[in-house]
Amino acid sequence: MSEKSSSNRAELVRLRRREQSQKRVVKSSQQATRPLPAITSRKSIERAAPRSANKSKTRRRYQAALSMPGIQIHMPAITLPRFEVGWRLLSFFISLLLGAALYLAWTLPMFRATAAQVTGYQRIQPDEINAVLDSAGQPIFTLLPSDLEKRIRRNYPELASAKVTLSLPNVVSVNVVERQPVILWQQNGAYTWIDENGVAFHPRGSQGADKLISVNALATPPPGQPSADDALAPTPYVSDDMVKAIQILAPNVPSGSTLTFDPHNGLGWSDSRGWQAYFGSDAKDMTVRLRVYQTLVNSLLQRGIYPVFISVQYPNAPYYRLSQ
Repeated sequence: MSEKSSSNRAELVRLRRREQSQKRVVKSSQQATRPLPAITSRKSIERAAPRSANKSKTRRRYQAALSMPGIQIHMPAITLPRFEVGWRLLSFFISLLLGAALYLAWTLPMFRATAAQVTGYQRIQPDEINAVLDSAGQPIFTLLPSDLEKRIRRNYPELASAKVTLSLPNVVSVNVVERQPVILWQQNGAYTWIDENGVAFHPRGSQGADKLISVNALATPPPGQPSADDALAPTPYVSDDMVKAIQILAPNVPSGSTLTFDPHNGLGWSDSRGWQAYFGSDAKDMTVRLRVYQTLVNSLLQRGIYPVFISVQYPNAPYYRLSQ
């Protein structure tokens, strides 16, 4: 009896639960299908214009403010490394670059000087100038044009000037101007050439030697004054004034005679008619002395006087000497 009543009670409980479950399902479906109430807006309803399919979609931005007392939010700090170049680092890199440049300039073959290109020469050959320069194979940056010019001029006094220029990467150019001889000076069995400034230099070749004025010196002449404009020019062997005097006298030297220098009487020659004529050593009034000399000789010959010595060194007081 008890078992039968308990089974009936369980059956009733199951029926009740099933009915409640069905009621909940029906109620949920009714709420889902119920229409929503109308929404009334205070503003007029604006119809949105139809969006073009080609326009890009606009993103909406939302801002939210957090108002939570007692709570603080700390954003992580993001720091980017800052690269600062100091003067010391910059100086180091500059020094490094300069050192590399100097090393390359010192060692690369392309910066080593070749044989100098010589122009303007007439008697001195380029090989002689290159031998004195000794610059071939040297780094071009170590050469100084002024030093090379001094080296050339001191070894070759026959050069009136020498201009040296350097061009990268390894070109050495030399332009020279040679002195032009005007006098063949003979003294004590030796001879030398002298230019118009009185500078003596070693003769080279025979070109133009037949046009030189020959002077036979009995003693060393007084030296000329050093050049005030050219510090590398050698001291003149004779003064330029004496050179001018020689040039004036040369056309009047009798045929077969040679111009002579005497330290006491100056310049003169031996006349074939038996006397020595002297005119001094300076060029001043040299043309006047020549006229005085010719007038005196004509006067003596007209009177049948044949002197052994005539001097017009002082044109206002010429004199002659007879043989004893």
